[in-house]
This record gives sequence, C-alpha cells and structure tokens, in this order.
Amino acid sequence: MAEPPVIFKRTKSKPSQRGRVATPDIDTAPTTGAEGDIDEAPSVLAAKLKKKTRAKTKSTLSFGGDEEVRRRNEGDGEVFKLKKSNLSRKVALRNDLPGYAILYRRSTAAQRSTGPTYDAAYLNELKASTPTARPPVPTEDTVSYDGDVPMDLDSAAQASMLAPMQEGEAAIPSASSILAAKQKRERLRATKASGGEDYISLSLTKRDDFSKGPHPESRLVREEDELGDADDEFAEYTSAQERIALGKKSRKVEAQKRRAEMNEMIVDAEEEDEETREWEQAQLRRTGLRPDTAEPAPKPVYKPAPIPSVTPIPTMGAAMARLTQSMSELTMSHAEHSAAMSKLGEEQRLLEQREMEMREMIAKAEEKRSWFSAFREWVESVATFLDEKFPQLEKLEDEHIAIIKERADMIAQRRKAEDEDDLTLFFGTPPQLQPKPDEVDDLGRIVPSANPAASRADRTAARTARRLRRRAANQQQPKQREEQEEEGYSTDASLPPADADDYRAAMGKLMADAKAIMADVKAEEFRDPNLGLAKWFGEWRAKFDDIYRGAWGGLGMVSAWEFWVRLEILGWNPLERPRGLDSFNWYHSLYKYSRPSPDDADSDEEDEPELGPDGDLVSAMISTALIPRFCRLLESGALDAYSATDVRRLVDLAEQVEASVERQSLKFEMLLKSAYTVFAAAVAATEASLHPFLELNQPRFDPAAIPARRRFLTRRYKLLRNLLQWRRYAGDKYGLGALATRLVTSSMLPVAETGWEVGGEEIIRKVAQALPTELVPPALQNLLRST
Repeated sequence: MAEPPVIFKRTKSKPSQRGRVATPDIDTAPTTGAEGDIDEAPSVLAAKLKKKTRAKTKSTLSFGGDEEVRRRNEGDGEVFKLKKSNLSRKVALRNDLPGYAILYRRSTAAQRSTGPTYDAAYLNELKASTPTARPPVPTEDTVSYDGDVPMDLDSAAQASMLAPMQEGEAAIPSASSILAAKQKRERLRATKASGGEDYISLSLTKRDDFSKGPHPESRLVREEDELGDADDEFAEYTSAQERIALGKKSRKVEAQKRRAEMNEMIVDAEEEDEETREWEQAQLRRTGLRPDTAEPAPKPVYKPAPIPSVTPIPTMGAAMARLTQSMSELTMSHAEHSAAMSKLGEEQRLLEQREMEMREMIAKAEEKRSWFSAFREWVESVATFLDEKFPQLEKLEDEHIAIIKERADMIAQRRKAEDEDDLTLFFGTPPQLQPKPDEVDDLGRIVPSANPAASRADRTAARTARRLRRRAANQQQPKQREEQEEEGYSTDASLPPADADDYRAAMGKLMADAKAIMADVKAEEFRDPNLGLAKWFGEWRAKFDDIYRGAWGGLGMVSAWEFWVRLEILGWNPLERPRGLDSFNWYHSLYKYSRPSPDDADSDEEDEPELGPDGDLVSAMISTALIPRFCRLLESGALDAYSATDVRRLVDLAEQVEASVERQSLKFEMLLKSAYTVFAAAVAATEASLHPFLELNQPRFDPAAIPARRRFLTRRYKLLRNLLQWRRYAGDKYGLGALATRLVTSSMLPVAETGWEVGGEEIIRKVAQALPTELVPPALQNLLRST
C-alpha cells in the first residue's frame, strides 16, 4: 500500500509577494524519467526536507564566495553556498527557461524595428519553443528546500510552470491562453497610445493620490513620508523583521526555530480532518500537481471489542460484611441527617420566632413613629399657644406687682409721716421739716405749698377716725381688746376708705383681664390642662416609659403647665387672702398625675397611690413657678413688717412650701432671703427717720409728747415682736438676731431714755422680756441694772 500523501494546510492568502520554487539549471538537472518524478510522494519530500533542515547550518555570508568555491574544488573544505533573495531567484528561473533567450532577443529586435516580423525562421523557432502539454510535477531534485522559501501550493505551481521543458516535446497553448495573450497585447497598445502607464499597478491608488511631503521637488524621500509600503503592518509576511545570523549561537537558534516551524507544519498536516484533506486533494487535482489516479484512502478495519476476564462469585461472608458495613454507614448517615434536620428545624423555629419579634418591633416602631408625629404636632400647637398668651400673662403679673407696691408705698409714707409727727412733739422740729418760705412764680403770685402744721393736724384726725372705726369693728372680738388699748397697733396695713375702694377696683379690673386671656380659646384641651397636657404626657409615660424617663418628660410637662398655674394664682396675695395651696386645681391635677393609679383591680382604693417615676411634680411646680412669684410679692410690699397678721400668714405659707420643698433647697432659701429683706428695710427706714431728730435733740414741754413717745416705741416694739416671731421659724438666717439687736440699740433705747419715767422704762422692760438672752444688748442690760 502506498504511503498516504502529506497534505499541507490551506493558509490564508498573504499580501506579500509569494516566493517561487527555485528551478535547477538544465545542465545539473537529474536525468531520471518523468515517471520517477511523479511516483515520488510528498511524504518523501517532507522527510528529505526534514533531514536537510537538520543539517548543520553553513555560513550565509554574502562575501568571499569565489574563494570558498575554489577551496572546495581543491578539497580544502566546504564550499560557501550563496543564499540568494527571492527576487534574484525568480530572475534566474526566468533566464533558465528554454527558449527564453530566443524570445528575449526576438522581443528586443522587435522593439527596435518598426513592426512585428513573421518570417519562416521566426515562426519555426517560435513553434519549437511553445510547450504542447502541461509541465510535469516537480521532483525532489528540481525543488529547493531552503528554509527561506515559503512552502505553499502557489510556489509549487509556479515552480512547475517554470520547470525546464523536456527536449523534443512541443507545448500547444490552449485557446484561453491565446485569447489572454491577445487581450494583453491590445491593452498594451491602448496604454501606449493613450500615453498611460505601460504596466498594471498592484496598488489601488496612485502615487499622485498621496502627499508628496514637505519637499515635492526633491527625489529624496524620508522614511516617515513613505505611504503604502506596509513594512510594519505586514512585517510578518514580508520578512522585514528577519535578520542575518552571524554568530554561532544565533545560527543555532535560527536553525532550531526553522526546525520547530517545520515540525509544527507537519503536525498540523497530520491532524487535519477528512473534509479538509478531500478539499486539498481536489485543489491539487485541479492544479495538475497530483495525478487523478491517486489511490483512495484505505477503509478502516473492524476490530471487535475485547471480552472482559471472568470475575469470581463473591462469598457469603464477604457479602454480609459488605452489607453490614453499608448498613452501619447508612445508619450513621441517617443519624447525621436526622440531627441536621432537627437542627434545621430548631433554626427554622428560631427564625420564625425572630421574624415574629421583628414584625412586632416594626409594628411598635410604626406605632411609635405615628404617635410621636402626632405628639410633635400637638406640642408645636401648644408652643404657638404659649408664645401668644405668655406675654399677656406676664403683663398682668407686672400690673399686680405695681398695684401692691403702690399700696405698700402709701402705707409706708403714712407711717413715716406719723412717726415724724410723734418725734417732732418730743424731740423738736429738725431743719429739714421747718416751714419753707412762700415761693413766687414769674407773675409774682404765691405758689401754694403744703403747710406742715395743717398736714399734721389732718393726719392726727385721720388716725383718730381710723382708730374709732377699728374699735367699733372689733367690739365683737374679745381677743383683740388688749391690743385695742395699745394705740400703736393702729398703723397696720389699713387704707382710708377712698384708697381702699380704689385698690379693690384695681384688683377687680386685674381679675377681669385675667379671664379675658382665655376668652378666645375654644378648645377644651387648651382651657383645661387635664384634657391636654395630662392626657398626652400620660400616654407618653404609659406607652414609652423608658423614653419618657430619659427625656425627663415630667419636668417638661411642669414647664408647659406653668402657664395655667400662674394664670390661676394671678391676683392672689397669700398674706392678704390666706388660702391653702391644696385648694387650687393645679395642685390636685399634678398630685394625681404624680401618683398614677395602679392597674391592679385588687388594690385598696383607700390607700394612697405611690409616686410615679416622675417623683412629686407638685414640689417641682412650687419650686419652678410659685416660690419666685412669692419672692416678688414679698419684696414689692405684700409683706408689712409691722403687721402681725402678715407675719403669721407668712409663717403658714412657708410651712406649706416646706412640706413640698426641702428646707435646704435654694428655692426655699430665696423665700427666706426675701422675708429678711423686708424686715431689714423696715429697720433701716426707722433709723433713717430717727437720725435727724437724735442729732437735734431739743426736747420741749408739751403734754402731747408723752403719748407720742409711747406710740413710737409701741410701733418699734411691734416690729421687734414680728421680727422675733419670724426668727423663731426661720432661725438665725442672714442675721435676723443681729437685726433685732440693732433695732433695740439704735431705734428704741435712745427714745426710751428721753422719757424713761413717763413710759420709756415700761416699754424697754417688755423688750427685754421678749428678746432671747443671747440677743439682749449690753447697753440694755446695764440700763436695766442701773435702774
């Protein structure tokens, strides 16, 4: 069986010019017959080519060739083989063709003559040189297997066409060849007649279509100005990147590379499928390079499948052991799977539980968000309401303070005038109280001025009338008969009838204005804080207790409730109209809110509920709103230091405040400090009134001096008793004891010594009995011992 042919893989056409197979000279061509050339298969050619490429690479230098040939002929060594380029090899092949020299000479002569020549000699010569059959398939000796020549079908076809013709054979051209030659001559004539180019350009564009560069008149072309050469683009196909290997190592590398490429081509040819091989064989038959009588590929030989060897029958013990092991493995696997299923079930249960918790949390969060959104809107509405109403409330509070201060100033001026009248009777009239000369205006008229004597008479008459009215009013009160005998007690906080009527009218107008603040409010939740503040803050504490405690919600509610508390106590003077703090509505509301009722139905209703998480909000409200209000009232004149009634009511008020606020708190200290300020102001006013009379000290005989001295000392004694009564409750805070000693030393002893036998000694002994032992001044002790 013939060896299967070697099929070369069809490659993609390359843009570069294809190399041609070198045709050996006629003289050196082998003398083997045509049949021998055809019988050699391509596999033989590939084997020979492989052997040739494995041979040692000879020197490829292009110089010194003649000397190397001479040395070989002489036997000195190998002859240097000149490696020609593809272009020179093509020229050599063309020159070696039979009849080419004759055709060349004829064509040259024809070109020299004016027209073609058709003599008998030329025609015979032309007929002899024309081939009459297809060229034979190139043999091994006619094909050069140099590594630089690309081995493809096109090169083989060109080599077959350029092969030397056999002597004595005549090649008859076909009709298509003759027609093509005629058409070519016609094109050449037309080209020369039209003055066009005498060649067919392979380029699709002309040189004129490209830029001629910066210097078109110069024939020197720079490398960067050349266009369309495609050396860099098609370097893989044009051998532009190939270099001549000069060194031994580089030649060895080139040889190895060439052999690797050949082996790769052979492997590719062996791995081709049947379809590709049939297509290549058809192409070879069309080109005439493969005879049509090629033997078909051998059919595959049927090979039966091998019969497996005999397997022995397993024994019962081995089978039972295997089954037992499988059973144990299945049991363990079942246990593991059961444990995994139980674990997964537990995880699923936990996940479902967690999902329920998350859903509850989401529901609670949504409820919380919606509730707080509504609460925020309500708080903003309350803030808007308070921003509008608070300035009105503060304005009315200032009016109340102004009314009380005006009343206190009227009483203080009357008391001062009465003291100066009494001091004038037994000390004389000081210069600043002497009658001033009449003043005259620009027209010479006398300006009316107060007459001290007439004013003194009017005050005496008013005091007498006040005392008669008080005695008539107190006839039904036996407890006050002793005090009625004391004339100095008539200076308590009582106004003349006209002034008292004005005071009541002013207070009535103030209360009407207080009611007008809420006259335009129709919403019940703003009129009654129990329906607004208590409701919303109570829901906040019940639903979100942790947030309520963290935000100090109770104190926030107290701050908002302060408006309604101050509005309710507006116009109330605790020393004028005594009233318990628990009688107010705000007190009951805050007390109930601070002690929420338990949800347990079994709890005893009679037991007082315990304080909630907010603590006692009543105490917070008293500290925040009431104590500052009380301090302003006391300092503005609501407390009369000469009134025993005011002092008793002040003590009662302080005890109520102390029940809710710690005694050591700063707020309670503010209340004590305000009371001390009132007493200190009264002592300072007495000293200021007495000082000019003590400097004058010009006693005169006047029957009215004795009752006047008694009235002055009685008023100071009453002030001392009130001061000591407040000291018993407040303690010696801010120097109350020192203030009492100062009153006795600076205001009472100097007056009592001037009339010691006519009532001074009696009053001083009462003072000594009223003063605690530690507060009795040494001057008083010495005076009492001396008498």
